[in-house]
Amino acid sequence: MRYLATMKDSRPGTPPPPELMEAIMKLGEEAAKAGVLLDQGGLAPSALGARIEVAAGALNVTDGPFAESKEMISYAVYQVRSKEEAVEWCSRFMKLHQELWPGWEGESEVLQIFGPEDFQ
Repeated sequence: MRYLATMKDSRPGTPPPPELMEAIMKLGEEAAKAGVLLDQGGLAPSALGARIEVAAGALNVTDGPFAESKEMISYAVYQVRSKEEAVEWCSRFMKLHQELWPGWEGESEVLQIFGPEDFQ
């Protein structure tokens, strides 16, 4: 099963400590060696993005930034056996932030990615 993990930061624009970035790289290498990390990356601020919405029969495009209180800053795609395994990898990622960035606050979501086999 594939899962998408996204992370939101409550203090966007604040650069992470170098120690955190080192730890993130090591965790990414570990996940890649384990064969569970398919892709990962940082996301640009919402000010550089757009939102496309269909409402009341109309298609609307709105340029960022968006008014959310937390900015989406990164993602990872995992190929794992269960939701619990995806949650474990994402929790390890979040724990690094908790331990190496005092005062940091954020949240992650772990969502299953459907494939063609899910619609047969």
